[in-house]
Amino acid sequence: MNNKRKWIWITLVLIIAVSILPSHAYATEVIPGIDLGDRSDPDRVWNTVNIILLITVLSIAPAILILMTSFTRIVIVLGFVRTALATNQMPPTQVLIGLALFLTLFIMSPVIGEVNQTALQPYLQGEISQSEALDNAAKPIKRFMLKQTREKDLLLFLEYSQAEKPSNVDEVPLTALIPAFALSELKTAFQMGFMIFIPFLVIDMIVASVLMGMGMMMLPPVMISLPFKILLFVLVDGWHLVVQSLLLSFNG
Repeated sequence: MNNKRKWIWITLVLIIAVSILPSHAYATEVIPGIDLGDRSDPDRVWNTVNIILLITVLSIAPAILILMTSFTRIVIVLGFVRTALATNQMPPTQVLIGLALFLTLFIMSPVIGEVNQTALQPYLQGEISQSEALDNAAKPIKRFMLKQTREKDLLLFLEYSQAEKPSNVDEVPLTALIPAFALSELKTAFQMGFMIFIPFLVIDMIVASVLMGMGMMMLPPVMISLPFKILLFVLVDGWHLVVQSLLLSFNG
């Protein structure tokens, strides 16, 4: 009981001591702010703002990679392959993501090269302004996305925003093109995934029918069908066919 009273008195003394101390006694650090430089020099202020905007763009770079490139279709199809094989975590997710990234770089290399030639290099050499560089960079990206976007999906967002039907690539707004491109990529990826599932589904049905005919209903069919599915996938060189189909789907 005495120990309990002792700790109560110590706590009260500490609370009183903290409340009595002046604020400058423990507020030794100052919260840093954003220094825009000399406000009388517009160039320095604009450079600082550009750096802030660049950091903001880098923070949303994963979203740009997913929604404006071929990455979405590739990673979904590879995920369907793993699910159809029923190999749990083989290949690992890191392997599939890495393969999808390098395939994306390979497919997008012509677009990246055009952006570098028409926008990045002229801007770094001071030949064009920042706004002109952004416009030049958007054109090849828009052409790539429009080639893979269904007209139905694009019209959906154009009609919702009450925008006029564009007559050329330059008039297509990115705010409507990006979600339309994402929807088209999802549909194409699921169509390819369905075609991948069919042969493995046939194997599962055959194995299940054979086991049921033999009266082995307690044996999970997945345990028997898994080696056959892996064997079929290896014999037909499945990974080569999947990657080939992905590459041809973007050329079509």
